[in-house]
Amino acid sequence: MPSTLENMPKIVLRNMGVDGANKIDKATERGAYAQLKKAYAMQPPAIVDEVKKSNLRGRGGAGFPTGMKWTFIPKDSKTVYLVINADESEPGTCKDREILFWDPHLLIEGVIISAYALGCTHAYIFIRGEMIREAAVMKRAVEEAYAKGHIGREVATAKGAFKLDVTVHRGAGAYICGEETSLLNALEGKRGWPRLKPPFPAVKGLFGMPTIVNNVETIANVPAIIDKGGQWFAELGTARSGGTRILCMSGHLNKPGVYELPMGIPLRQVIDEVCGGVPGGKKVKAVIPGGSSMPPLDASELDIPMEFDALMTDERIKPVQVRPGVNFDMGGGKPLRTMAGSGGVIVMDEDTDLVAVCARIMRFYANESCGQCTPCREGTGWLARICTRVAKHEGRPGDVELMASVAHGIAGNTICPLGEAAAWPMLGFLTKFRGEFEARIKPGLQPEPPRAPPGLHQIGQRPPAGGGHA
Repeated sequence: MPSTLENMPKIVLRNMGVDGANKIDKATERGAYAQLKKAYAMQPPAIVDEVKKSNLRGRGGAGFPTGMKWTFIPKDSKTVYLVINADESEPGTCKDREILFWDPHLLIEGVIISAYALGCTHAYIFIRGEMIREAAVMKRAVEEAYAKGHIGREVATAKGAFKLDVTVHRGAGAYICGEETSLLNALEGKRGWPRLKPPFPAVKGLFGMPTIVNNVETIANVPAIIDKGGQWFAELGTARSGGTRILCMSGHLNKPGVYELPMGIPLRQVIDEVCGGVPGGKKVKAVIPGGSSMPPLDASELDIPMEFDALMTDERIKPVQVRPGVNFDMGGGKPLRTMAGSGGVIVMDEDTDLVAVCARIMRFYANESCGQCTPCREGTGWLARICTRVAKHEGRPGDVELMASVAHGIAGNTICPLGEAAAWPMLGFLTKFRGEFEARIKPGLQPEPPRAPPGLHQIGQRPPAGGGHA
């Protein structure tokens, strides 16, 4: 029976706001590390089976089944790494930092159990560079865990002696390093550029070895799965998504905040009951359901369950279109609706200038593009420039169609999902709020002239202002 607001247990945010719970003595009093003994009495494959049974899905954005991901490690691997992606960078998302600050020992316990299950002897926690407070707390917690012998010391297990080392590594603040292979490159001391896949990290990851990369919230759920069992965890959620879900509620809300909620709770209930509605009694105009890279929902789509599959497949959500009447094709005719993403929910009321919102999102992705792939490097710049001028009521005839064409050209043509992170919201806003963009087109202006790509100027010809970039 799925959990409700009334009967849902707090799993990953139960220590949020509890003074001293981020220090090992208080954390231990409140149950930290209590599941290690039970986990060590199990064979590693049995732990993996429990995680698979739990229907735990990745909480970082993709929602991939965690237990299945763990099985991709080759059976004969001598060296395996576990890397925790704490590079929380998606606009609108602020959940993992709460776990890092309030309950770092829950994360460490999850890391230990997961590492034992994977045959990993060295785990890394990669924290976004700007999270100075969280990094300090996490480093202290790791030192405390070493001092207590939870890590850095051999322990007896059902499989034999096991010893785990944990390293906390601070990133340099690049959004791209939230993508797992960029993160691995950065951890190796290289430029944070995405890698071509395959091979996937589970086969060839950190330092060329099999590697599992999991999100903070994902791994923080593992101790509860060992404690109560995979079946218990699965029954808290929906048919294919177990457990609870943290939602970061921001925007036009009376009670914005970070909430651990039942998996599949309707968005309207979150807005009205959990967050106290919209200030001034205003109506909701649009909601970004999973961080700024996700297509928005409009006011008619608020009764959708906030669950991975529902947000992708519920037919009450209008498909994203590349132009009126033509749906964006995810492959095999599958339409794009939206996704749960990283749980960053941004609510916008009836007075919101959505063209300006979209322009701001485009400028973010243009700035954060790593530059490796031409469609993203050039296309995000075009989207930012064109959408910004449209927002300023200086749009030219053809600009709406041009933005859709550029976004469509980016999507699916880059090494990592940053291209889609810009293209999908652009197409989503154009699909559901096209009239607001068309109203900003200024009659009498000339359409955007064709331009040569940067670096293709004729010999002796000066490049156009701005270096030829869009």
